[in-house]
Amino acid sequence: MPPAVVLVTGVSRWLGGALAAELARDRTIERVIGVDTVPPSPEVVRRLGRTEFVRADIRNPLIGKVIATAAVDTVVHMNISSTPAGSGGRGPMKELNVIGTMQLLAACQRASSVRRFVLKSSSAVYGASSRDPAVFTEAMQARRVPSGGFARDSLDIEGYVRSFARRRPDVGVAALRFTNFIGPRIDSVLTNFLRMPLVPTALGYDARVQLLHEDDALTVLTRATTGDFAGTVNVGGEGTLLLSQVIRRLGRLQVPLPSPALGSLGRFTRRFGYVDYSPEQMRFLNFGRVVDTTVLREEFGYTPRYTTDQALADYASTLTPVIPPEVVAGVTTRAQGLVARVGSAAGAVGERLWPAPPTPGLRAVRDA
Repeated sequence: MPPAVVLVTGVSRWLGGALAAELARDRTIERVIGVDTVPPSPEVVRRLGRTEFVRADIRNPLIGKVIATAAVDTVVHMNISSTPAGSGGRGPMKELNVIGTMQLLAACQRASSVRRFVLKSSSAVYGASSRDPAVFTEAMQARRVPSGGFARDSLDIEGYVRSFARRRPDVGVAALRFTNFIGPRIDSVLTNFLRMPLVPTALGYDARVQLLHEDDALTVLTRATTGDFAGTVNVGGEGTLLLSQVIRRLGRLQVPLPSPALGSLGRFTRRFGYVDYSPEQMRFLNFGRVVDTTVLREEFGYTPRYTTDQALADYASTLTPVIPPEVVAGVTTRAQGLVARVGSAAGAVGERLWPAPPTPGLRAVRDA
């Protein structure tokens, strides 16, 4: 049964506004209500069509009155912040993400009209560490549990949503764990990072990156809202790229830095508003993250139109290369050769000064 009244939180952002506009074009849906703490930009307003915008804060219990008065039957929760600077600091960010979700779920629990809840979650719940498996499935958990930031908030939010699903078994709940968004229109932490002409990376690391095109993200959200899928699903494009490949294809120059220097640079850029990437996002840029999308294809019933490679190419078409590709390739090759020679020399000296300890747990093999 298609939804009659849909409420979308975070409608002033590009993806939330795009979803509300897509739902508003569906004439089988009677009303689409968009909620956010700030009014959408004129560009988003033009796209929203018949969407009714309500300026409301999901941290305020009054959100329950909006849901009850409009007899909302489907709620799509997208008002989750991934950057402290965009929320006014880590404190307000956590309050919006965690407290806001708790208030929204409490309002949905009280409203008998609600029968579907869709959560825009993130693959960040799997964390990023050297102990990660090659591919995460929905049944797996983080090998290194995130201690703070957006990833920790996402874990807490999913926990509250699961509790809500147990209290309201009559409500169909779908949690969508998206990989990193990319595309010509969406504005994300990763796209801001990749726009820099000189892209800092961690020395000695080359993360695997899995991307999702903005159009595929919008299609999945629309189908989750109007369909009947319940459960958790990883959402990402097919294939992966190394971070160094991503940077070269965009005509940027990779600048490998020691991890302490990279951490200092991250704090500097956040303070002055250049690029807002947190310590957990820097860990992602070190180790990467890849998810299995079998459930997306076989149970959810959708195969992304864009692979990771194609999504990056579409984004690259909107950028002017700062450095010609052939120059990037030459400089990168020479820099990597220099780093390799320095690393080999340091390793040889280290072996002489500090011999490697014996591997624990091994025993000599004897003939029978």
